[in-house]
Amino acid sequence: MLLETVSLLLVGAGAFFFAVGTLGLVRLPDLFCRLHALTKADNLGLGLVIAGLLPWAADPFLALKLVLIWLLVMLSGATGSYLIAKRALRGDGEDLLE
Repeated sequence: MLLETVSLLLVGAGAFFFAVGTLGLVRLPDLFCRLHALTKADNLGLGLVIAGLLPWAADPFLALKLVLIWLLVMLSGATGSYLIAKRALRGDGEDLLE
């Protein structure tokens, strides 16, 4: 019962951070604020969801796969955000305001 409650709370907190990241993506004023809100909230949200699912993993290999998925998503999110911000700072991307 305690394990189910903790898992449910972790998954619920992860879903909350996903929702806050999505809200930040829609509501924040500029590209850099949006990138910050989206990457931070989504990485934390996914980490909490994975932490909530880990106790229910059938074997250690499945738990390792869940952790590797989280690490790869963090790496790809950070890399993608860096490339988007770098291109925006250089000004060589498409300007949607023209």
